[in-house]
Amino acid sequence: MSQYLLKNVIYNGKTYSKEDMVFRILLFKLFNKESTWELLEKELGEITLETFSRKSYSNVLEKAMQQGVKIYNDAYISCANKAYGYDRKHENHLALLEHIFQIDQAHLDLLNAETMEEAFHILKHYPLIGNFMAYQLVTDINYSDVVSWEENEFTVAGPGSIRGIKKCFIERNGLSSEDIIRYMYLHQEEEFHRLGLDFKRIGDRPLQLIDCQNIFCELDKYCRVFLPKLKSNRVKIKKKYIPKKEKIDYIYPPKWNIKGGAYEK
Repeated sequence: MSQYLLKNVIYNGKTYSKEDMVFRILLFKLFNKESTWELLEKELGEITLETFSRKSYSNVLEKAMQQGVKIYNDAYISCANKAYGYDRKHENHLALLEHIFQIDQAHLDLLNAETMEEAFHILKHYPLIGNFMAYQLVTDINYSDVVSWEENEFTVAGPGSIRGIKKCFIERNGLSSEDIIRYMYLHQEEEFHRLGLDFKRIGDRPLQLIDCQNIFCELDKYCRVFLPKLKSNRVKIKKKYIPKKEKIDYIYPPKWNIKGGAYEK
């Protein structure tokens, strides 16, 4: 999903204002589904903040749902309460975007935020956005070139990551989940050496805090299948991994300076 975000939402060869870019990223990530993005583009044209209409977007998505179309990716579950008074989940999420961008114009605060943590707290202030979602959203905004936040000054452990950490450590000596993630980030090279692991980096880029957070989450999923005795509040796997046959041509944010992999305008 991150590759789709990079190729089709952020670095698609077109030029967008900073405000449009933040809007495009948040819109895509709230639904996190390629076909939903493409449906909105097909029905409403170029997705920009200037042309955003909560009612128009809602009508397109409602019509699709009535035809049996799933508009959300179930990779992770977006908060679904009726924070804005609507019965439909998508209507509340569109009202959230309206609140952030058109009423509060909080995207301007995001663009002026000096750190990822500052941006995190701006988003977390809003209904339907908890710790995990706020952290994911600021991470995705930071893939673009409209902000330049330091990736490794801040992290938040999501629910899956917390479960994975619990399955790894019996004693934590008072360390929080975020402390453990940061320890993994800081000591990765010596641990790879100790364990004799030939870790393949993306270019010269070591694991970042977000990568370590994600690894614990994926470990939790793996353990549910192969080590079911390590029980937690999640047991079943919603979807099984199905590898794609076609080769993926990976792109990375230019700021990562990955040779041969960065998008070039």
